[in-house]
Amino acid sequence: MNTYTPVNAAENLHIDAASARFTYRRMGPRGGVPLVLLHRFRATVDWWDPEFLDILAVERDVILFDNIGIGYTGGEALTTVEGFAAGAIEFIEALGLTEVDLLGWSFGGVVAQAVTLTRPDLVRKLIVAGSGSGLAPNMPTISERVLGIMAKPDADLEDMLYLFYPETEEARKLGLEHFDKVAAAMPTDAPVVNEAAAMGQLQAITAALATPWEQVVAGLGTIRQPVLYVNGMHDVMIHAFASYSAVEHLPSAKLVLYGDAGHAFLFQHLEEFTAEVKSFLAH
Repeated sequence: MNTYTPVNAAENLHIDAASARFTYRRMGPRGGVPLVLLHRFRATVDWWDPEFLDILAVERDVILFDNIGIGYTGGEALTTVEGFAAGAIEFIEALGLTEVDLLGWSFGGVVAQAVTLTRPDLVRKLIVAGSGSGLAPNMPTISERVLGIMAKPDADLEDMLYLFYPETEEARKLGLEHFDKVAAAMPTDAPVVNEAAAMGQLQAITAALATPWEQVVAGLGTIRQPVLYVNGMHDVMIHAFASYSAVEHLPSAKLVLYGDAGHAFLFQHLEEFTAEVKSFLAH
């Protein structure tokens, strides 16, 4: 049963840009370099853990948004990582920001890296959580069970627990607490990611995984910003091998792995991960 009361109210803000009217939320003290969050596959701004947001926003200007065609934001469904990166850049520039830190989780991590490659002048530091840079040699592939759940428009709680948390008693307890918090904070009129948008994301993910590894490595080698790569060792969505392989080719990177966690390690290890983020962004 959820007992957490969010500090920051879920207030939707809007800003018009050339491609769409973006919906976003902003919390925490203004000043300094804002932290922009990029979300996972099939998620809107409503799906961030409210306690996770509150911890980050104690000291930082935190911004979360729905990209073009996702959730509250209008526009045609995007189908490429480059398209999602362009949408993120358009949103950031519409806010009048000239420098940001990025934290991308899952598919959001792929997009955050693409933003950094496309507009390195815009990104000060990059955090890639539960994500990767492509299909590295010898990297374990995604199982049919995971692919089946990803394709479902109506995945249930048990599906989500399987994708995000290891099948241990402690991890399940923390997973249920996370989804309880999200459900309690969810607006009654919250939109879902429609199937056109979800299939566009899936198309973008598939194409990214098909990118030749040599091309991926060449791109990683050009990222000069400090990068924090983090994953759970039991991630069934994007194997931790992806994080290790990426960090090998990044000029300035730190790798953190949680041995008892999966794809949602950032909520399973809420205090540890947010402390890691704060320390990384502070130096």
